[in-house]
Amino acid sequence: MKTWLSLVLIASGSWLALNHLTDGFTALTSETARRNSIAAAPRELPTVSLRGVGNRLHTLQDILDDDGRVAIVNFFYSRCVTLCLAMGSELEALQDEIIEQGLQNQVRLISISFDPKDSADRLQRYAYKMHAEPTLWEFYSFEDQQSGQALLDRFGIVVIPAPLGEFEHNAAYHIVYPSNKLARIVDVGEGQFALSYARQASAQPTLGLSPMPDSSSSFQTN
Repeated sequence: MKTWLSLVLIASGSWLALNHLTDGFTALTSETARRNSIAAAPRELPTVSLRGVGNRLHTLQDILDDDGRVAIVNFFYSRCVTLCLAMGSELEALQDEIIEQGLQNQVRLISISFDPKDSADRLQRYAYKMHAEPTLWEFYSFEDQQSGQALLDRFGIVVIPAPLGEFEHNAAYHIVYPSNKLARIVDVGEGQFALSYARQASAQPTLGLSPMPDSSSSFQTN
């Protein structure tokens, strides 16, 4: 009887632990649980200074708040020729689709480099290589690596130095509200889903979005 009762208690404890770790059995991995948690309750982002093209400093909060558009954010470094290059190609295609759908006043793209070697000039050259329209797709790097690490941690991005000055890192597309909140994480290769979600989010009045002035005439062919 005692043995049977012990087994029941152990099984009950294991069930409760698994239920907690998997967010009520809705996720089988911690990463999925994290993404579900963010989708259910958008996560406030820390105040971080970013250096943009032209060597100007901005906080991420000011960039998002002053603009008013929902942002699709990714993290990269310009010397990467594998995963980052794939993201760049996908974002370039999303940029074209944003313009074709007339969404440039609702959705924007932001790419943030975690590489200290990515100077403003290097980012400008990279933006030109990606045919980035500056009013739609912007590039930034960390002004301070310590605060930058806090931002990476908040987004769930892990960066590990690799040989020859390169980096190993995970990657995703992050939907960020102009209120400086991370709302959704989407896998690389699912850019269309990221754009669809950003478009839907931009139409939500609870986000407090203000209409942007028409900038379609400023788009040029690179």
